[in-house]
Amino acid sequence: MSAPVDDGRIRCPWPLGSQLYLDYHDTEWGRTLHGDDALYERMSLEAFQSGLSWITILRKRPAFRAAFADFAIERVAGFGPADVERLLTDAGIVRNRAKIEATIANARVAAELDGGLDALLWSFAPPARPRPRTGAEIPAVTPESTAMARALKKRGFRFVGPTTAYALMQAVGMVDDHVADCWVRFEDSFSNSPVREEAG
Repeated sequence: MSAPVDDGRIRCPWPLGSQLYLDYHDTEWGRTLHGDDALYERMSLEAFQSGLSWITILRKRPAFRAAFADFAIERVAGFGPADVERLLTDAGIVRNRAKIEATIANARVAAELDGGLDALLWSFAPPARPRPRTGAEIPAVTPESTAMARALKKRGFRFVGPTTAYALMQAVGMVDDHVADCWVRFEDSFSNSPVREEAG
């Protein structure tokens, strides 16, 4: 694990101990993200993170992308039993059968959505609100994340409960949970700001 560079900047309290974690906090977490494949990747990785630390998932993200065809929804939707067995032998990812099968099943559901995954997920973005002053003010679940999880489950998505849904909302900029004195400022932090697309 590489030690993070001490640049004197004030940050949120959680990205400690690794430059990889610090870079994720500084350049990705909370930045507005759009695109069906990009959002499917983040949703899938948040589901894999359940019960684990996020830094574990970050370290494995390149292997996840290789294993899951860069999280291209149409490609993953075509995975079959042989792919499940292949993934279960891939030491680069989290080898959890239920999560692997859920990721494939979720791609199939996403591929059939009217209007796409992006429109569905962003329909639950709450109005912009002031940044939290401390980490203690950041919720784990909100009414919007509960509603998102319920809607996803109704459509057949798996492993996206209210807590995972809120973590997704934080990660992709639906909410801005950088603490008030954190140096990070994204022009597109809030859901009503200009958007950025990332290839999935």
